[in-house]
Amino acid sequence: MIFFAACAANQGDLVADEARRVGGKDVRQTTSGVEFQGGIEEGMRFCMYSRISSRLLMALYIDEDTENDEELYDATLSLPWEEWTAPDKTLKVTLTTASCPWIRNSHYASLRVKDAICDRLREKFEGNRPDIDTTDPDVEVHVHVHERTVKWYIDFSGEGLHRRGYRPDEETEAVLKEHLAAALIARSEWKKTADSGQPGIFLDPFCGSGTLAIEAALIASDTAPGLMRKKPFAFQRLPLYREDIWEEIIKEAEEKHQKAIDEKDIMIYASDISPRAVSIAKEAAEKAGVDGLIDFKVKDFLSYTDEDRPGEAGYIVTDPPYGERMRVRDIDRLYAGIGETLTKVFKGWRATILTGSSDLLSNIDMKPDRTNTLFNGPIQCQAAHYIIYTDEERAAIVERAKAKKAERMARELSATEKIIYSKILSNYEKYSKEAAEEGVTCYRIYDADIPEYAAAIDIYEGKWINLAEYAAPSDVDPELAEKRLNEIIFVTERATGIDIENIYVKQRKSHKGKSQYTRLASSNRFNIIRENGVKALVNFQDYLDTGIFLDHRPVRSLIQEMADGKRFLNLFCYTGTATLNAIKGGAISTVSVDASATYLDWAIANLRLNGYPTDIENFFYRSDAIDWLWDTYDRFDLIFCDPPTFSNSKDRAMFDVQRDHYRLIKAAAMHLAPGGTLIFSTNFRKFRLDEDVRRDYIVEDITEQTIGFDFKNYGYVHRCYLIKNKVKVKLPPKRPRVRLRDTE
Repeated sequence: MIFFAACAANQGDLVADEARRVGGKDVRQTTSGVEFQGGIEEGMRFCMYSRISSRLLMALYIDEDTENDEELYDATLSLPWEEWTAPDKTLKVTLTTASCPWIRNSHYASLRVKDAICDRLREKFEGNRPDIDTTDPDVEVHVHVHERTVKWYIDFSGEGLHRRGYRPDEETEAVLKEHLAAALIARSEWKKTADSGQPGIFLDPFCGSGTLAIEAALIASDTAPGLMRKKPFAFQRLPLYREDIWEEIIKEAEEKHQKAIDEKDIMIYASDISPRAVSIAKEAAEKAGVDGLIDFKVKDFLSYTDEDRPGEAGYIVTDPPYGERMRVRDIDRLYAGIGETLTKVFKGWRATILTGSSDLLSNIDMKPDRTNTLFNGPIQCQAAHYIIYTDEERAAIVERAKAKKAERMARELSATEKIIYSKILSNYEKYSKEAAEEGVTCYRIYDADIPEYAAAIDIYEGKWINLAEYAAPSDVDPELAEKRLNEIIFVTERATGIDIENIYVKQRKSHKGKSQYTRLASSNRFNIIRENGVKALVNFQDYLDTGIFLDHRPVRSLIQEMADGKRFLNLFCYTGTATLNAIKGGAISTVSVDASATYLDWAIANLRLNGYPTDIENFFYRSDAIDWLWDTYDRFDLIFCDPPTFSNSKDRAMFDVQRDHYRLIKAAAMHLAPGGTLIFSTNFRKFRLDEDVRRDYIVEDITEQTIGFDFKNYGYVHRCYLIKNKVKVKLPPKRPRVRLRDTE
């Protein structure tokens, strides 16, 4: 038989391991789960022991050449459904599709399948057919259609495998589900010790309703999830069910559990600041039968001391509050406090922290050893795993890093390295002094000053460097290009003193359309920088750009100066840094528009980082900026428009800033309130403002004053203009001239 175990995204490897442990063969991960082969015994064992899968289906039939609804009906009608169900059993049919152009309505297609099954059974049972039950059917048939391939499954597990029976069914999506808690634990370092036979200390200091601590206790005590099942499994209602095999599986699971209770030293601890939460968690643990294995207490994690720590070394696995559960200032303070408590009280421990808002991790002043992306229903969550070093471990690491750095610094520079080193050092000394005088923390120190070493080098907060290499011409030997890149990285560390581990290298080349927004990685590691009195999140690993354009620093400062009492519109808002400055400057309301959901989420996170509201006064719209301008009628006192040089959209022709800027400016100017100002900027170096713009509007070229000290030597990295509508004055009608007669 072929089984399909459904699971959440990024958990297929864990479920595949579960399938192998129960004897599954030919295990294969798919986009939405795991397929494996086995008999009835392996299927029942999987239902008994799986902690992470949500459902198990058994494949019945497959057709690889179905092209329309009628063929789907005919193929279903031809299958021997009388072998699996009968008129006295209730039925449910579900259907999913992927890349299937001939199914436009999956509900209609599922009805066709249901009709075919009922028509087949009516034919075989003298006109009788099963009743439909969509909540608790005796038999559930699931059909999956991929292009022309149709697979018919029968539900083998029934009610979701994640339902252990200790959580109320009516809990919201935000509550940590049992199988996600098990997956998070499986990713943690604690699970490795549990698998070794003697689990170490487990602590969840934000236990909430207790799911993580309960799942840890179930794992440590070898309590098979199937033993907790309240409802029968679906396979117990199928014709192939073997009660003798199932009884043997139950007996085996009970013996494993008893052996673990007798032999293991289980140390599970859970706490929460809320007495009510702890009370709920205790009640759930009692329902799960593990209340005697968990030590619960009411305690604020930020007030933990050495006396509260349950041991010298252990494992923290926790899901602190995030998102709408707390106010922005409070949650930022909480995560900063988590980092402080971990480094102060839990030296020598390991910690796994789950959050549904990955930017909050930037408040924890530690670098994760590794990360995982998990999904709690529709919520994408980030699991960060930390090693909390003891003073001795940290000192040893620092000494090793110092030794390696000293070795690099002592190496003799080559002739070419001396040239590039001298240039970067000279720039760094000059620009760092000017930055200190102006209170600037993020600035450029090099931009292809020496053509052979074509890269841009930006310093952030004196801690990090973003080194963007310009792609070498095709006639340059790739080995020579790589050699030059390594040289510039090496001398950048020497010139600035910033460790090579904090120098992030990217290759910058000409991009068009959506390629300019391509994700490079998925670290979700954000850092906080400061500018003009506001904070912003930057990411050095996941995208080509970091989240803030340094050349626009003076433009953002100008926006802050002009925004007091204004209604502000930010078109092509990117990560919302201009919006931050407008709010800081006293804007009474802001609107930010961008076509990218990723950047809008980033912009919202930036506002929350500064404690600015995101539900009133400041509004965000995911839309093509040009479409938005034509579809709305609001007026603004100050508009910032910084369009991309090129942009593609599936709904319109390609945007070219040189060709199309008049049309864009015209659309934006229609939204200017009387006396309002449009700040128009572009990074297209060959840009020339259309004469029609100068004819139809009042235009002031402010490019010179918006180029910062760190960009003045690199030409016009952008063009910037103040644009206003011309004031139309209606003159009174001319009076007729009267000629007076000459008089004597």
